[in-house]
Amino acid sequence: MVTLPDVQAALGRIRDQIYLSPCARSETLSRVTGTHAFLKLENLQMTGAYKERGALNKLLTMPAADRARGLIAASAGNHAQGVAYHGGRLGVTVTIVMPETTPIMKVANTRAHGARIVLFGANYDEAYAEARRLEEAEGLTFVHPFDDPFVIAGQGTIGLEILDQVPDVDAVVVPVGGGGLISGLAVALKARRPGVRVVGVEAEAIPCMRAALSAGKPVTLDPATTLADGIAVKRAGDLTFEHVRRHVDELVTVSEEEIASAILYCLEKEKTVAEGAGAVAVAALMHRKIRGLDGKRVVSVVSGGNIDVNLIARIIERGLVKDGRLVRVSIALLDKPGQLAITSGIIAAARANVIEVHHTRAFASKFGGTTLQLTLETRGPEHVEEILAALRQQGYTVELFGA
Repeated sequence: MVTLPDVQAALGRIRDQIYLSPCARSETLSRVTGTHAFLKLENLQMTGAYKERGALNKLLTMPAADRARGLIAASAGNHAQGVAYHGGRLGVTVTIVMPETTPIMKVANTRAHGARIVLFGANYDEAYAEARRLEEAEGLTFVHPFDDPFVIAGQGTIGLEILDQVPDVDAVVVPVGGGGLISGLAVALKARRPGVRVVGVEAEAIPCMRAALSAGKPVTLDPATTLADGIAVKRAGDLTFEHVRRHVDELVTVSEEEIASAILYCLEKEKTVAEGAGAVAVAALMHRKIRGLDGKRVVSVVSGGNIDVNLIARIIERGLVKDGRLVRVSIALLDKPGQLAITSGIIAAARANVIEVHHTRAFASKFGGTTLQLTLETRGPEHVEEILAALRQQGYTVELFGA
């Protein structure tokens, strides 16, 4: 088992090579959640995630002969970048096996650090199996992403930083996949301040640590697709399971919609980019998944920010629809000149912005009519009602898609 001295030793090794990420109070999140909320921004690390802490600690404690053989790791992206970046800095050759579904940005960034990339399998576990095969076939040294005491100790350095940055913290909310991050944090936090509440957050789609705790041992779940690809692990680690069982107070899950809303919240309100796995702690806090935090000083770990920009675009668009700031309306018109100009004038007077126009006769409700479908940018639900009322007042039949 990893102990506080292990984490303290790890911090001594890596302190000068890792960014001391801020842990700033968020006024907006505090107001939304009824807590004194702080964000530990590990998405600001050089590789965009906390994973490089554990990877670096492992590399620095590894026998020279093991490093000389070359390293191999399996990762959905963040562990890959951590091993590739620090391996390259230390002059070590690195091979990374990544699932074929890994976001393009994570693959490109890992390759940019000088690693050889092997894309294999539909998920992390299939990539992991291929990495272990290559380890034997090519005589490489495997670096586990979470079930390793030196990796766990490296991740635990975040806990020591949090205690320095927010000395009177009441609770720390942490993303959970295989369990390396929360294991290290829990060891450090509980040893220094036993009263601190440590809460883990998993994706509802694949809660491997919760399943392990229910079964009394790690079990293998069916693969699942989630926005939180960085924590989409089918089986918790044996070592991490023991740490979580002993030191973690509670585990909760968040849905895909909740993760998406947290990503959008971080981007729009906190001005920080969080990937799905990095946003789950914020999602749990925003959606009140954890009881008893009112008025407490709570740190949410934003563990990573490596998200594909195309995915961000889809999340933003979906979020705008949910907030009523992007709507689609269908207006029944007479099929005669000037109707489009009239309706456009009504919408312009209501100060809405037309994003998309589709005009069709074939699907009109009656012969001699036409249907106008508009996608509008608005200020929100009340503004939408103003627009609909203005159109209906002029005699138009209007339907709101998704209403």
